[in-house]
Amino acid sequence: MSGETLAIGLVGDILDPFVKAASLKVLYNGKELINGSELKPSQVAYEPRVEIAGSDHDMRNLYTLVMVDPDAPSPSNPTAKEYLHWLVTDIPESTNASYGNKLFSYERPNPTAGMHRFAFVLFRQSARQTIYAPGWRPNFNTRDFSAVYSLGPPVAAAFFNCQRENGSGGKRYIR
Repeated sequence: MSGETLAIGLVGDILDPFVKAASLKVLYNGKELINGSELKPSQVAYEPRVEIAGSDHDMRNLYTLVMVDPDAPSPSNPTAKEYLHWLVTDIPESTNASYGNKLFSYERPNPTAGMHRFAFVLFRQSARQTIYAPGWRPNFNTRDFSAVYSLGPPVAAAFFNCQRENGSGGKRYIR
């Protein structure tokens, strides 16, 4: 990614290297997410506002947003990797995710063991297209999803760390 490092392991783990080509702003409770922030489940309980801006500012350009947990059910044993928390397609440029087509509604992060990374990955669609909801949330694969629908590399991504409400310690991922 140009100019910034995305979570240790996210590039390489769930994403291939990419060049940022759009603006992705994630707001929880009106507060902008900073990559690498550590948030508690109570802070991310409700669907965030996700604003998208491309370089063209053309509402005919459409985007797909994926939110996954690559550390489910625990970072030491991620057997459900990648767990799909949210999937929205057909989001017009210069708007927010509420204008898109929700294929999977937002599922609040609620990790039970260890520090989890939660990634928002944004793809630019080449055109309005039919994208089908996967049949399950566990074992989603962002790379495969992108390939099946010819979405290409991501154009933006963001992430935060989260552990159970009263958790402490554990491996932290920084920006």
